[in-house]
Amino acid sequence: MRRLSLFAVVALVAALVPPANGRAAEGFRLVAPQALVDSGLLKYVLPRFSLKTGTRIELVAPGAGAAAELTPDDGTRVFTGPRATWRLRVNAPEHPGVKRFADWLSSEIGQRTIKSFEVDGAAPFSPPRTEAAEAVEVSFDGNPDRGKALSLLHCGRCHVVGDENRMNAIGSTPSFGVLRALRDWQRRFQTFYVLNPHPAFTQVADVTPPFPIDRPSPITPVEMTLGDVEAILAYVAEMTPADLGEPLRHQ
Repeated sequence: MRRLSLFAVVALVAALVPPANGRAAEGFRLVAPQALVDSGLLKYVLPRFSLKTGTRIELVAPGAGAAAELTPDDGTRVFTGPRATWRLRVNAPEHPGVKRFADWLSSEIGQRTIKSFEVDGAAPFSPPRTEAAEAVEVSFDGNPDRGKALSLLHCGRCHVVGDENRMNAIGSTPSFGVLRALRDWQRRFQTFYVLNPHPAFTQVADVTPPFPIDRPSPITPVEMTLGDVEAILAYVAEMTPADLGEPLRHQ
């Protein structure tokens, strides 16, 4: 049996299924990078859109004239998928087929269709991530080089700080890169000494109380000053956050 191409499948569906208004819906050309085509998502999604609306979409390579484009560069965010947030750039805003496609992609059924696409049991694409309304630049007065040295000395016992101690940390503790990717990373690092299990073995000069006589530190204590904490914050602020994919959900 001959395997139909994606273009043939979309064309066949559009020809067999009449649109709701009884008139032939206007098709259009869509540009998509080869990497996105090779992922299989469009072969899964476009026939379902055509089945729903009767609108035929012809996929063309970048550089060809088209009424719309899927691109990671600019446009309306429509889905997130491996290592990129994909956007729909509309070149013909008055085209009825393009309007219908844009509305469908952002609709609940369109987003559900994208999310239901699986490869080897995993869903590589999902609804677009929420973007922050405004990027705020964070800076600290500490010396980041000193902060790195202090991080490796004090925190590297448990956390992966960087490549230097990647094989010497405890696997169950989050790395600095993962912590840096969290929205509240500043609060976590600024107040780490009050967050368990740190109070049991951490002393910050003029801030934390001494260990109780009957409950000494179970390990060699971590002793530092607020200046040390500021240096660590300066170092972490310059780190590249780890790519966590979907936003973390806390239980």
